[in-house]
Amino acid sequence: MNQRFPSRHPHARGLGVTSQRARDRLVAGLRQAGVTHEAVLEAMARVPRHAFIDEALSYKAYEDTALPIGHAQTISQPFVVAHMTALLLGEGDPPDTVLEIGTGSGYQAAVLGELVRSVYSLERIPPLYQRARACLRELGYINVRVRLSDGTLGLPDYGPFDGILITAAGEEVPAALLDQLADGGRLVAPVGAPGNQRLMVMQRQGRDVTTRELDPVSFVPLVAGLE
Repeated sequence: MNQRFPSRHPHARGLGVTSQRARDRLVAGLRQAGVTHEAVLEAMARVPRHAFIDEALSYKAYEDTALPIGHAQTISQPFVVAHMTALLLGEGDPPDTVLEIGTGSGYQAAVLGELVRSVYSLERIPPLYQRARACLRELGYINVRVRLSDGTLGLPDYGPFDGILITAAGEEVPAALLDQLADGGRLVAPVGAPGNQRLMVMQRQGRDVTTRELDPVSFVPLVAGLE
């Protein structure tokens, strides 16, 4: 599939572990790990993950591992990013508008920005919000809008959303977010207590919401309010 929403990547430094070759090796590993959604794999190959982490960790940027970004938060493992994105997109046409809860580094938002028309991403920690917003802007993701906001409340003035992706785990999905899911829309989230989290896929059909329980996962907690 051709890129639908082209973006500029001035931070793709092009040498050593930050080169396109390093990204291509990562994508090859994701294929071997079971990611089969071609558009998602192409997006993962385009997004310069090293731009979203501290330069001191850039040598680990294209390893399939989570990395610290400060404030007790992490940039997610690339396999998890690819897997959740593929679940959100499904096999038909991609969603038009997506809400992400938990911007963090901005990496997941960038991957979504390669694939859908409009992404809204909410972050509750001011320094992470400022850093991610600046990075996404510098990389040219004009279709990704980052807000400093309580993610558990969603963004009702801009909904309903065709897709909602939550990158932190609560005991349950906040009702406000389910209310902002469009008819036919899909929500992907980790759900459960620490040490007992599962990836969930929820889909709305009219007033009904169906739920699929998938892989065990480990995410930071979903916290209400601003830090």
